[in-house]
Amino acid sequence: MPTMKKLLLLVLILLSVTQLRSQGVFPSETQEKPKEDRNFRIPLIGETAPSFTAESTNGTLNFPSDFGRSWKILFSHPQDFTPVCSTEILELGYLQDEFDKLGVKLVVVSTDALDTHVQWKKSLESLNLNNRGLVKIKFPIVDDNIKSISKKYGMIHAATNTTKDVRGVFIINPDNIISAIYFYPPSVGRNTDELLRTVTALQATYTDKVMTPVNWKAGNDLLVPLPPKADANSTTAAPDGYYSPVWYLMFKKAAK
Repeated sequence: MPTMKKLLLLVLILLSVTQLRSQGVFPSETQEKPKEDRNFRIPLIGETAPSFTAESTNGTLNFPSDFGRSWKILFSHPQDFTPVCSTEILELGYLQDEFDKLGVKLVVVSTDALDTHVQWKKSLESLNLNNRGLVKIKFPIVDDNIKSISKKYGMIHAATNTTKDVRGVFIINPDNIISAIYFYPPSVGRNTDELLRTVTALQATYTDKVMTPVNWKAGNDLLVPLPPKADANSTTAAPDGYYSPVWYLMFKKAAK
């Protein structure tokens, strides 16, 4: 009889577990785990920069709120100690004063862990590349070991978790709106002169209703948006301080 009672009790337990599992209390062995949303789209120009909180070589970083109304540039890297990325970080270090003059805050994201970032930074700061002297890297290098930032900024492909394409640059204005985007392949180093030029151009056009022509540099004349009813028969003369070589182009002379 005791054996029969034990058997009956076991049957009741099994029936209870089966019922609870059918109600979703216990996951079924065949029940699929929720799939990750792989729609890692790149935030576009004019959209709000995705925010994140992460550890960095400068401590905990809340991006972009920690930088207030400053202009910001977010650089991303697939891995620490890679040759191209190492030269880029050093160049940013050498140009820190130039970016400071423009009121630009630099943030570097790399998909390695923080302790690796610390060693990379230490090594770079001990390197006298091309006899330019040693440099202290003041900007934060952010831990994105779990790739959450790279995914928010659309740099992980939907079909893979590879980090080889985490090579984006996002220029973000004081309103935390993305104003320019660059992407580079792993084999090609970024052009920091172009980044400085782009930031300068964005700042020149941020508040005034002007634009920059091709190859514009600071101190060059600016373009004025066309009047709504501009046409080939327009005879409106350019006001003082402006000139118009043809009806669809009007320039504003740069302040001397």
